[in-house]
Amino acid sequence: MQREMTGAEMVVQAMIDHGVDTIFGYPGGAVLPIYDEIFQQTEVAHVLVRHEQGAGHAAEGYARSTGKPGVCLVTSGPGATNAVTPLTDALMDSIPMVCISGQVATHLIGNDAFQECDTVGITRPCTKHNWLVKRIEDLPRILHEAFYVATTGRPGPVVVDIPKDVQLATGTYSGPQNIVHKTYQPRMKGDLDRIREAVDLMAHAKRPIFYTGGGVINSGPTAAQLLRELVKLTGFPVTSTLMGLGAFPASHPNWLGMLGMHGTYEANLAMHGCDVMVCVGARFDDRITGRIDAFAPNAKIIHIDIDPSSINKTVKADVPIIGDVAHVLEDMIRLWRAAAVSPDKAAEKAWWDHINAWRGKDCLAYRTRSDVIMPQQAIEALYNASHDKDVYITTEVGQHQMWAAQFFKFEEPNRWMTSGGLGTMGYGLPAAVGVQVAHPDSLVIDIAGDASVLMTIQEMSTAVQHDLPIKIFILNNQYMGMVRQWQQLLHGNRLSHSYTDALPDFVKLAEAYGCVGLKAEKPDELDGAIEEMISIKRPVLFDCRVANLTNCFPMIPSGRAHNEILLGVDGDDVEAEALENAIDKEGAALV
Repeated sequence: MQREMTGAEMVVQAMIDHGVDTIFGYPGGAVLPIYDEIFQQTEVAHVLVRHEQGAGHAAEGYARSTGKPGVCLVTSGPGATNAVTPLTDALMDSIPMVCISGQVATHLIGNDAFQECDTVGITRPCTKHNWLVKRIEDLPRILHEAFYVATTGRPGPVVVDIPKDVQLATGTYSGPQNIVHKTYQPRMKGDLDRIREAVDLMAHAKRPIFYTGGGVINSGPTAAQLLRELVKLTGFPVTSTLMGLGAFPASHPNWLGMLGMHGTYEANLAMHGCDVMVCVGARFDDRITGRIDAFAPNAKIIHIDIDPSSINKTVKADVPIIGDVAHVLEDMIRLWRAAAVSPDKAAEKAWWDHINAWRGKDCLAYRTRSDVIMPQQAIEALYNASHDKDVYITTEVGQHQMWAAQFFKFEEPNRWMTSGGLGTMGYGLPAAVGVQVAHPDSLVIDIAGDASVLMTIQEMSTAVQHDLPIKIFILNNQYMGMVRQWQQLLHGNRLSHSYTDALPDFVKLAEAYGCVGLKAEKPDELDGAIEEMISIKRPVLFDCRVANLTNCFPMIPSGRAHNEILLGVDGDDVEAEALENAIDKEGAALV
């Protein structure tokens, strides 16, 4: 299709051509031509947020829950700078996002004009790629390239910065046929020789493990199915990063739970003691590896990743395989079957005996009380009430996030939206808005903390305006819980500004926004209040008062190895000295 259009028309038409049905944005002077075009069409819906950070996180939630790119629209200057946090968040967590930003007219660029900033310069470190469009002739190509770059290879955010005069100019629009970036052409198929080498290594493993990440989810539903098939063929245990939860079903007997700083005892000890590690779509970040010089000391490492820059960046791979997860797993399955591998039953039994002994620690056990709700108890109650429904979970960042990862069990991908790499407080509420827009008939719950939720609480107004029945389930302990935990254990219990001294009444706050406010303070109130929350078809703020000083365990302190994992004692909180004495040495003895 070729026809004359203004630049603003081109933006809207490009979104239509790329299958975008919803964008999240906030208007301003430098994007008014685009907003005028939005007003005059019906194919792309617009969700008005209350802050540009909310627009970006909502786009992330939409993208993570659908697998399609999320799109946000912001104005120049402060509109663009407010989008920096979600752009960085999306870059760290490999979320496909297209951000359209307005810019002052081309002849004003560099003159410190009203609401001018160097958007391309500011966002260069926090995007996969960005463009400043100076000519109307380049706009169609750049718009199509933006969607291509955001969604292919390792997904990520892009920015298209469009001056106001370019939005008003007229040019010829061409559709997105055969769009290929001149220099960016990600490799999809893995090297077969490398895959054969990996299969041979796996076939002779005595203590193998699959270490999976968000790349399995980003690769699409086929990758998750192929992972299940390969696990069935090999019998290997499986663990996952925070971002990879749901790629493998939590109910499966081979599932060890999440690994890393607040992962399970069995997952971390299995990673430490393995002899062959198959890393599928993960990047060996510091929350997972701990001390690099003590990371999986006797393991041969197979690393599958579509991003060449991730290979050997942190941990050296013995068998690096660059390619899309789904393509590589498909080849692995074919070669495994062709090799007719006969597993070493004795070694397999010995390995699972070790794993089951670690499982016997019951590292997530906690002690309940009759007078106060334990945070773990609240998540379990929420899971029990909602897991049989069409439920999507977002989170803020902190202790509540880790408890949600530990106790909410995911059976399929794209149901868990959280801020992993950047750890963005305030992510969950606007992300829930994006998820609910994408899945209007589903149950969408943001598991929040009392401190995190206040970062973007204004997006409750967005939920009310757009009739989005999101549920904000606040674990209210009156602290910045994870900050307090670190201060207690690592800084002599000097609680420097981690207490939230002027919290709002969340029930009244909900009512002020036009939402429903609920509260539970005692264990016997919890189940009934959760059922009521789920039954309400409007936005709900649920103030769940939990034990103030509960710590989140297991925990691997920064700079420690997997086998230096700390456990609570009988579910009670303990001081740092006692924790040091509680370090279990069994993992070290294994190897």
